[in-house]
Amino acid sequence: MNKKSSATPILGIVVIAAAVIIAISMGKGKGGSTGGEAASKAEKIYVAMGGGKEGFVQNEEVKRIMAEKYQIEIVPTAWSNGKLIETDVKLVTDEGKPYDAVFFSDQRFYDYFKAQNIAKNLQGSIALNTPVVIYSWDSIADALAAGGVVEERNGTYFINDMGALLGMIQDGTKWSDLGLTHVFGTINIGSTDPVTSSPGATYYGLLMSIMNGGPINEKNVDNVLPAIKDFYEYSGFMNNTPADLFDLYLRTGMGAKPMIVDYEKSILEFAVANPEGYEQVKNKVRILYPEPTIWNSHCLLTLTEKGNKYLEALNDPDIRRIAWEQYGFRTGLTGGDRVADMPVQGLADELTSVVPGLKKEVYDVMIEALKEN
Repeated sequence: MNKKSSATPILGIVVIAAAVIIAISMGKGKGGSTGGEAASKAEKIYVAMGGGKEGFVQNEEVKRIMAEKYQIEIVPTAWSNGKLIETDVKLVTDEGKPYDAVFFSDQRFYDYFKAQNIAKNLQGSIALNTPVVIYSWDSIADALAAGGVVEERNGTYFINDMGALLGMIQDGTKWSDLGLTHVFGTINIGSTDPVTSSPGATYYGLLMSIMNGGPINEKNVDNVLPAIKDFYEYSGFMNNTPADLFDLYLRTGMGAKPMIVDYEKSILEFAVANPEGYEQVKNKVRILYPEPTIWNSHCLLTLTEKGNKYLEALNDPDIRRIAWEQYGFRTGLTGGDRVADMPVQGLADELTSVVPGLKKEVYDVMIEALKEN
């Protein structure tokens, strides 16, 4: 009897051990290794990182895919775009380690950096995109539609006459002139300051292209400087950060913020992170797509072979899906990501009326002119 009773716990230990071995084997079968092993084997990739994508870069699922599938771990350090292109700045971490890649949050800086280092034959790619949009409210969109400035197509709103809208702003047209007697003041679009804010500069680059009737370059930028300076002066107080502006738009509503300009990703990221909050405003909020609009593109430029691994990983279908579904970054051709997958209504399936981004040198001329105001 003693022999029988002592055999039972031994058999139990053998069964448990076998189960543990099977579980480990199954874990390895799915990703080539367990999560802990993948992380420990991952090669560190040091990246100088422009802003606006911190949540995506640090997303746990993104980090897991990169570790298990590509055997890399991203070590980001926050940099401003302007600092990254300064010629006297060494691109090294605080510990003196050279960076493997630079992830700009504005294509003008990416293009400039690449042109200044053309002999190095650097690899790069536009990885994440979001268009400039105008956020407004239901009754304002309806009033602009009645005036022929806004058009609804299959549940999506487009500003089909940006010239007319800018004309209303410059002429001092009141909201009451459109029948909106409950909205005080003159028509305006709140924006961040183009002198200090990259989103604001992108928006003003779009405005200059519209005022010029076509793309802006070094040869014709002087033609529109007087008009853009007048527009800037008329616009009054501006926020310095887009996050503050978008938060004020949602919190203070139509009376305080009838229209603001921001990136499309802002409402998408808000809806995913705060579904209850979005549910409260979704029937009132209107996303207006300017025709034309302009893309804000986050671009990765690799400096080493290790950096190339990060570039490869960013093209992974699962990572691209996370970028879109959780952070609102479009990664498909012409921005044609599946809007049906998103919790936000009124999104454009694709965008075809787009002006090209301005070169950094053109933005510099514009910013210097606006500083004179």
